[in-house]
Amino acid sequence: MNKAEYRQWLFDLLMPLKDRYSGGRAHLVLGANTAGYGNYIAGMEGFSRVLWGLVPFWHGGGVDDDFAEIYRIGLISGTDPHSAEYWGDLGHRDQRMVEMAAISYGILLTPEYLWEPLDDRAKQNLVNWMSQVNMYDMPENNWQFFAVLVNLALKSVGAAYDEGRIQKSIDYYESFYLGNGWYADGKRPQKDYYVSFAIHFYCLLYSRFEADGDEATKERCEIYRQRAKEFAKDFVYWFDDKGRGLPFGRSLTYRFAQVAFFSAALLAGVDVLPLEVVKGIIERNLRYWIKQPIYDNAGVLTIGVAYPNSIMSENYNAPGSPYWALKSFAFLALEDSHPFWSCEAADMPKLSETHLIKEADMLMLRRENEVVALTSGQFSKVWHTHTFEKYAKFAYSTEFGFSVPRSYLNMAEAAPDSMLAFEVDGRIYVRGQCEEYEVSHDKIYSKWSPCKGIVVETTLIPTEVGYERRHVIESKIECKAYECGFSYPYKPYGEDKTITEISGAYAKASDSNGFGSIKADVGEGMVIVTAAGTNVLFPLACIPTVQVDIPRGRSAINSEIIAHM
Repeated sequence: MNKAEYRQWLFDLLMPLKDRYSGGRAHLVLGANTAGYGNYIAGMEGFSRVLWGLVPFWHGGGVDDDFAEIYRIGLISGTDPHSAEYWGDLGHRDQRMVEMAAISYGILLTPEYLWEPLDDRAKQNLVNWMSQVNMYDMPENNWQFFAVLVNLALKSVGAAYDEGRIQKSIDYYESFYLGNGWYADGKRPQKDYYVSFAIHFYCLLYSRFEADGDEATKERCEIYRQRAKEFAKDFVYWFDDKGRGLPFGRSLTYRFAQVAFFSAALLAGVDVLPLEVVKGIIERNLRYWIKQPIYDNAGVLTIGVAYPNSIMSENYNAPGSPYWALKSFAFLALEDSHPFWSCEAADMPKLSETHLIKEADMLMLRRENEVVALTSGQFSKVWHTHTFEKYAKFAYSTEFGFSVPRSYLNMAEAAPDSMLAFEVDGRIYVRGQCEEYEVSHDKIYSKWSPCKGIVVETTLIPTEVGYERRHVIESKIECKAYECGFSYPYKPYGEDKTITEISGAYAKASDSNGFGSIKADVGEGMVIVTAAGTNVLFPLACIPTVQVDIPRGRSAINSEIIAHM
């Protein structure tokens, strides 16, 4: 694809937004549902997040007078304390700190659009409003670099900035570093897309904007560049041959932000992988997402993953939040002569069938156009919606996704695919936090307790066609357990309706596209049709399952999970 075609992709996403800005243009109003910070700030968030796409479009030579005028007027209205659309004064841990980053990105990369058109009064209002980032605390996580970007933007226009705040945030990021290119998101142990589309993304922007700094700054830029190269060696395993990124962790409603890391590397001039490979990863991922039914009837991106689905949202997802995905268009800033535009998008490179990512506690499996991650059960110290399901399942698949519950009152609503679930006193319990775990090149071991009175030791072992699970259970109570395979798309009617097969401790769901199955050494097979909207990829799904009676004392379950489409 050439530059014009990529630009058209961006504008197909942006054009439905033009008539949805407020009268003073400082708010983008996309819906009535809201996030924890309320609709007023959500409107500001929507305004800001569109800049992740517009800024590189402008810098790369793109022209759109309508959006240029919207953002000139919106910046004036949003930062004027006397305006009815003033974005307001900040406080500690304020969502508006997040949204300042996109505005700072624009001032640094396209001052001719977001700074120079403002008169002196408007410029001072913008400086005053952005300078608030240095007055308040922010979480000790990926947020820290928002302060860096804001201060770099202030510095770039000759305004007062806080060098100490910049260094403090850099020091925080350094304390997050785990090695081999991996970071933790602050003190949270989980490693997810925030490592790529947040921490590395901002570090790569820093290395672009501060490339001509003093010797210490240049050294820091080079460290960030080298870490990005190391990270890419593992992160490439999160993408399958069809372009799909691994559904894992929180904030999946940001969708094609999955490839923002590779786009930022292009912008920063860092060869994390061969250029043709990078183009292939970006192009296939964007093509996959753009073809999904992720829009409303007006063409606006919705909250959800592969289809509109608020069950997948976090408390910080407002109607404009999905436009964080536009960070992946950073490559549009590349000059017309850049070889990215003329090179051919390459297929995925030859990768190992299994790959240990020690820092992420994952064992990656590549199976015929699919990627599966076997996991140790990452646990979030910060409780996000459906934390257990987003981090603690045994396996995550680009082909079959994963499911989240509507409730824990029955198996259909709990939808515990890729889990061993226990039914105790009318409630479903699954793995959350592990007491201990060990990840190696050929297996994953974990010890965990779903509820009081039950302790499980689980070993996951890859096979040529799937993977095995071996559970040893110590229980002080009699209960039922459900050994659940991958979700499979469920079609109750039609020529290609889902066929189920049950025989002893075996269960299978299939159609003309493939099948999902589980076989255990004990128990009775069953196929659970889950509540609508519980799977991130399939609006209707079912789970091949084996039900096992658990006695008091010691027992074991051994099973094999195979699925293919």
